[in-house]
Amino acid sequence: MARHFPAIVCAILLLFGDSAAAAVVRDLYSARVPVAGQSDRALADGARAALEDVLVKVSGSERVLQNATIADALAGARSQVLTYAFERAESAESTGEKLLARFEFDRSYVAGLLMRAGEPLWTANRPVVLVWLVADGSGGRHFVNRETERDALTQLYEAFSRRGVPIQMPLFDLADTTALSTEDAWGLDGLALRSASSRYDVQHILAGRVTQLSNGMLVGDWSYFSPRDRLDRSVEAVGMAEYLGQGAALVADEMAARYAVAPTESGQVPVAVTISGVTDFADYAAVISWLENLEVVDRTTVEQIRGDTLTLRLRARTAPSQLAVLFELNEQFEPVRVPGDPGRLSYQWRH
Repeated sequence: MARHFPAIVCAILLLFGDSAAAAVVRDLYSARVPVAGQSDRALADGARAALEDVLVKVSGSERVLQNATIADALAGARSQVLTYAFERAESAESTGEKLLARFEFDRSYVAGLLMRAGEPLWTANRPVVLVWLVADGSGGRHFVNRETERDALTQLYEAFSRRGVPIQMPLFDLADTTALSTEDAWGLDGLALRSASSRYDVQHILAGRVTQLSNGMLVGDWSYFSPRDRLDRSVEAVGMAEYLGQGAALVADEMAARYAVAPTESGQVPVAVTISGVTDFADYAAVISWLENLEVVDRTTVEQIRGDTLTLRLRARTAPSQLAVLFELNEQFEPVRVPGDPGRLSYQWRH
């Protein structure tokens, strides 16, 4: 069992470990992949694999790789690399290779490629998922955490990082152990899981259970609790990485179906937005910064500032109804209904 988390996982913990309803995923346009060496051929192959990973993260689905336009573009992945760097894997068991390379691609190129291919785009502002995982081993059933199974926890963060889904682990302190027993978690008791998760200010919960058979296969289940419903999936896997990957895929596919938007290439969709409750410059800066970092917003123009209310005009690459879905991810925007003006998006800024 590993004694220390790899540096990459520590970074993921810092990025995804806070208790927030949503987080900005900052590595959507880069990927870390194994490479056979430092030759031109190895770099070309690595760039292609990395671009595949990036497209899956940004679109939210592996189905995007079946698109003919995407397939043609993958052949030229090496020419679209902004930067790359070689790394030595700290854990050969998790990668299967000793040499890795991290490739970074231009955000506008990736977004433009998805638009040309007619594929959805899932912005970097994404819901945080709280993960409860119980393993059944020789010593009995136990929660997977830093003290019990560090290797599995490392693989868990890597699996969700590959799909661009921010996750948070429970603290497993006295409050958690009082609120949720291993048996309730093993039984995937929805009421108990939601109750125990309420302290973490999250709306998305993933619970898993896994055990190893005598033939070495892993069997288990995943239950994903979203604000709307519950989705259950049984899993058979040849190893922990595959089992965890299926959990990450379950969440990413469902989230992308809800939050990914269908962009247009024209970028000519005008969207009127009114935001009240903006009382100082810090509020103003936070609102403008959030809007300008949305991949589907080309331009943000302030038309009027009156009292604590901002009137904005956006030039977006998607319809107002789809833009509203993205506003849902930021709890600081509380929807306000404006009678007689259904085309305007109106929100109250919450501190």
